[in-house]
Amino acid sequence: MELKNVILEKEGKIAILTINRPKALNALNSETLKDLDMAISEIEKDNDIYAVILTGAGEKAFVAGADIVEMKDYNQEQGKEYGLLGNKVFRRIEKLDKPVIAAISGFALGGGCELSMSCDIRIASEKAKFAQPEAGLGITPGFGGTQRLARIVGIGKAKELIYTCDMIKADEALRIGLVNKVVPLENLMDEAKAMANKIASNAPIAVKLCKDAINRGMQVDIDSAIEIEADDFGKCFATEDQKEGMTAFVEKRAKNFQNK
Repeated sequence: MELKNVILEKEGKIAILTINRPKALNALNSETLKDLDMAISEIEKDNDIYAVILTGAGEKAFVAGADIVEMKDYNQEQGKEYGLLGNKVFRRIEKLDKPVIAAISGFALGGGCELSMSCDIRIASEKAKFAQPEAGLGITPGFGGTQRLARIVGIGKAKELIYTCDMIKADEALRIGLVNKVVPLENLMDEAKAMANKIASNAPIAVKLCKDAINRGMQVDIDSAIEIEADDFGKCFATEDQKEGMTAFVEKRAKNFQNK
């Protein structure tokens, strides 16, 4: 697998996925989106990866947005196809059966903010800045921003940010719930790795089913959501990891999960 604009590395049970276009502030052109798609396929196939960190190369930007140079001359149909490509890739990240942590160093604007919102957890450096500036460019958010931002921070705040194109700093992003944690820039990857390793120390099938229950449950009524949870809860009892986890608890010893 040859990736031009994305770097995929593995550290123990953690995959680190880096958008690597620092000269373009890691802007998402079609080639980069396709690289991301291929990298996700590799991560999906690797049963030894239990958690993923998604970040951008350099300190200036996580991802500064979709590539305006590429899309400025699109017609209506081309614009829709570009939006569908980004949404397909981001949805795959959202549905990936391994937790994904966004480590956000600098600008997360437009498609960058949307990419971060497709991840399960967002850790930002103190220098990070967020915005959905699309209306100021004559377009709407096209990679899920109108949908995920409202679900994360509430409809009123999402409309304010999208309509005004206001840029917010990391502390404000934390206050409104857009990010989970803000840390000094020099500690960003260490914090992300510490959280990823903490997640990876738990039973990976159980974590996968927790993600499934939360994601699917948020899209339906509470009664249907409880049914989803009960079904995923029951599936755990068909795993060796459930037997190991509970036996280790009773025997007061360390757990040894095998992802089975």
